[in-house]
Amino acid sequence: MPTTTLQRSWSELWQSQGYLTGLKVFPESEIKDYRSQFDALEADQGRSKAEIGLNNLHFTHEFVWRLSTHPPVLEAIRSVLGPDVLLLGNHFFCKYPSESRGDKFVAWHQDVTYWGLEPPRAVTAWLAIDDVDVDNGCMRVVPGSHRHGILTHGTSAMAGNLLSINQEIPEESFDSSQTVDLVLKAGQMSVHDGMLIHGSNPNRSGRRRCGLAIRFISPRVRQVRANSLGRHYRPVLVCGRDEYGHFPRNPVPFQQADGN
Repeated sequence: MPTTTLQRSWSELWQSQGYLTGLKVFPESEIKDYRSQFDALEADQGRSKAEIGLNNLHFTHEFVWRLSTHPPVLEAIRSVLGPDVLLLGNHFFCKYPSESRGDKFVAWHQDVTYWGLEPPRAVTAWLAIDDVDVDNGCMRVVPGSHRHGILTHGTSAMAGNLLSINQEIPEESFDSSQTVDLVLKAGQMSVHDGMLIHGSNPNRSGRRRCGLAIRFISPRVRQVRANSLGRHYRPVLVCGRDEYGHFPRNPVPFQQADGN
C-alpha cells in the first residue's frame, strides 16, 4: 500500500514525540452504538470487572473485534509500525468517579516493561468510548520519553493504582515538566509507543471515563516470557504478512467487513 502524505506526517511526529492524538476513528453516531454495546457488557459483568478486568474480548465479542480492527485504527498503526501488523490484545480501562470507587489512577509507566517481548517494541492505540478530559482523568504523556529506553519501575506507594502489578516509574527518574494531557472526544483515538512514559490521574468528575487500549506488534517481535499476568499472548494477523512465525497462527475470530 502506498505511503500517504498523512502517514508521512504521522511518522515524523511519532519519531520525535512518541505519540499521536486526536485521531478521528468513529463518527458520533457509530461510537454511540459501540458505547451502548459496552454499557450492556458493563451491566452484565459489573463495575468491578469492567474497571480493568475485560481483556482480549475480541475473540468472543464481535463489537470489540470491530473496534480493534476498524480501518482508520489500522491505518494509523501501519504508519508507525509498518505494513505487517499483529493484534496483540486489548483491554478496557473504565475509570469511575472517585466518589463511587475511590481515587483510582494509573501510575507513570511504560507499557512494554512487563510484557515479555523481545525486542520490547509495541504500539498501543487508546480509543475513547466516552469523552475523556482532565476532569475525568485522561491519559497524560511525557513527549519524547520513548527515546530513552526502558526505565526502572518500582512499586507505587499510593493506593488505587490500576496497573496489573502496581508498578510505577518514580518521578525523579524523568522530567515530568513537559507532560501533555490527551483530551479526546468519544470516537477519537491516541496512539503511543510502548516505551513512552504515561499515566493518568483519578476521575474527579461525575462521569465515567472508558477507553479501549489496543496493543499491536510487528511479526518480528516474539514473546520470550510470560507477561505480568502470567500469560502468553494469542496475536492475530490483521495487516500484511507474518514471515517469522513466532506465534501459533490464530484465526480471525469474526468475518471481516468493509475491506477491514
